[in-house]
Amino acid sequence: MDADKYQKEAMAFLNPGIEEKDVLLNALMGLSAESGEALDLLKKHLFQGHELNEEDLIKELGDVAWYLAEASYSLDVDLSEVLEKNIAKLKDRFPNGFEAEKSMHRKD
Repeated sequence: MDADKYQKEAMAFLNPGIEEKDVLLNALMGLSAESGEALDLLKKHLFQGHELNEEDLIKELGDVAWYLAEASYSLDVDLSEVLEKNIAKLKDRFPNGFEAEKSMHRKD
């Protein structure tokens, strides 16, 4: 699915009870919470003997995507712009692909 189409469709589920000034706060709190839920699935797999439930992990990643779309929306920016700027930053940081040495001695 196209990122901007996803963002547009996802924002149909934005809580209308949240004041506009609080949408970014809700989005960033949601990003943190949903990332934590994804990490908890891995923790249970690695340290508690659970099978890694990939379907649940995909659902949690979808929730992360929703809150990312909400955060972008709150900034009045298309999700595709956020993604494009991230790729540009990575290309600038690692022009030849990831290199551990460059990661350890980053300028930014």
